[in-house]
Amino acid sequence: MKTFFQQIFKDKNDCYSLREIIIAVLLLALLTSWIATQFFQKTVPEFMFYAFASLIGAGCFGYSLEKKSTSDNL
Repeated sequence: MKTFFQQIFKDKNDCYSLREIIIAVLLLALLTSWIATQFFQKTVPEFMFYAFASLIGAGCFGYSLEKKSTSDNL
């Protein structure tokens, strides 16, 4: 389980990345706001819900565009 969480926060170069950590925090915020709305009848502004979802999507899209860097020591 520990290695799973270590791998989740690494980018394609096996380095820890702030982008992955931010996506995880936004995902937790999104789930928390959804649970608050569904089960505790707390009102969460709709634009915040869509903003979190958009930021998560942008982070995932950026990850798909990222290329693994190669270091050629010639």
